Amino acid sequence: MKKFNTSVVCNPQKHYMVDISEKLNRIIERYIEPGNYFAINRGRQYGKTTTLSALASRLHDRYYCLQISFEWADSMFESEYRLASGFISRVRKELTLEHVPEELIREWDRTIDEKDPLTDLDRRITDLCAGSDREIILMIDEVDRASNNQTMLQLLGLLRDKYIQREKGRDSTFHSVILAGVYDIKNLKMRIRSEEVHQYNSPWNVAVKFEEDLSFSPREIEGMLQEYEADYHTGMDICSVSELIYDYTSGYPVLVSDICKHLDENIAGTASFSDRTEAWSPKGITEAVRMIEHEKIPLFEDMIKQLTDYPELKDVVKRILFEGESIAFNAYNDVLNLAKMFDYIKSVNGRVAVSNRIFEVVLYDYFLSEEETGNITKKDAELNKSQFIVNGHLDMEAVLCKFAEHYGSVYADNDQRFVEKFARKIFLMYLKPIINGTGNYYIEAQTRDEKRTDIIVDYHAEQFLVETKIWYGPKYNEDGEKQLCAYLDRLNLQKGYLLTFSFNKNKQTGVQERIFGDKTLLEITV
Repeated sequence: MKKFNTSVVCNPQKHYMVDISEKLNRIIERYIEPGNYFAINRGRQYGKTTTLSALASRLHDRYYCLQISFEWADSMFESEYRLASGFISRVRKELTLEHVPEELIREWDRTIDEKDPLTDLDRRITDLCAGSDREIILMIDEVDRASNNQTMLQLLGLLRDKYIQREKGRDSTFHSVILAGVYDIKNLKMRIRSEEVHQYNSPWNVAVKFEEDLSFSPREIEGMLQEYEADYHTGMDICSVSELIYDYTSGYPVLVSDICKHLDENIAGTASFSDRTEAWSPKGITEAVRMIEHEKIPLFEDMIKQLTDYPELKDVVKRILFEGESIAFNAYNDVLNLAKMFDYIKSVNGRVAVSNRIFEVVLYDYFLSEEETGNITKKDAELNKSQFIVNGHLDMEAVLCKFAEHYGSVYADNDQRFVEKFARKIFLMYLKPIINGTGNYYIEAQTRDEKRTDIIVDYHAEQFLVETKIWYGPKYNEDGEKQLCAYLDRLNLQKGYLLTFSFNKNKQTGVQERIFGDKTLLEITV
């Protein structure tokens, strides 16, 4: 029986997969058939290798597709000779697998000219492509693994120059070259030693911009789940399950597969989810997301590493998450462009946003954990945790009331700007140890700004909506209440909670309950 896969390349014979046929058709029509050179740059585990493999399978009857990888190829870039010999060796293996005529393989595999290996490689590519009975496509995966080597740039320069000469009718070379990796080739200068930057000179300026979206849409997720459902007959609502998975992941491929894998292998059959029918539900998805957010996986480790390596990026993300700051996306800003290349952020209506809910929560937890050691807010929440969980249910009113007491005793004397900047962080630091291990939370990005934030808390299949906001007068408060009621409707909830931080000298602290139609709003003012 097939499984959901979260490692390297997916195999349609072994794994449940999103049908990417339409994407492949567009890539072939727009990029490969016209003979374009291009780069597929996406974040870690974004399906690049699977896409290359699927393309090669689709093109197998019309082209010779040579698939090589630069993973574990560091020594190949120590000299021009090693570069040429390593490239020739890797291509030779592919030529054999593609059943290229033997005479061409023998000619390709002749002794290398040690005095001028790159010129020798240039001639081999010409002879191979001119003598082949089919056009040849070269695919290089993990191309950025060696991108801090000058010899790597020489290889790209060679391929670029042969492309230019081909377009002039003066050379034969690969019909299409596809590079795949995280780093965009134009960002290589960020990874080359400073004394070598002057040699950069756009090694891949012949490439066309690759604009195909490799993320999974809800419809594509739905197609994968239909195949699963045909095997297991869970009775799940495929449409709503697909939409909910997309809501958490924004279609990030490995996160989509990871949720499904947890539901199938780690959640179904447990004490809380007796079978697959119970697992493939909103409650099951919430549990899968919670498990993923608390895992130590390479994708998250790499994200934290990049934040450490780029303090400016870390500062930008913290300002977005905790202060609700609206930051314009600018493609010429190296830090923002790098984060977008890693797929940690996205541009939404020209403003910077974190790519998906799961990334957001991982980042929130990471930033909060940096301040947790010895933190009085965390300690107070842990001390009172038993008051908030009653027969397995979270008492959100008790949480908020106790938080108000804590806030009044610890933070009440801080100035307004401090509270405006850190209020949400303080509450999340209080909330996190209470729900940790059982529940999870996420921030509704569409409602987050400098004045208000909606926090959705999931705990044992119960959902709570808590709006945190700064008091800016009765009119703004009234508008906020209407917005909260509308959002409660979207979530099918009858009760919502408002945590208001007020600096009004005549403010009335405490708890007030208000009724708006069929909705109950409990407002806690501090």
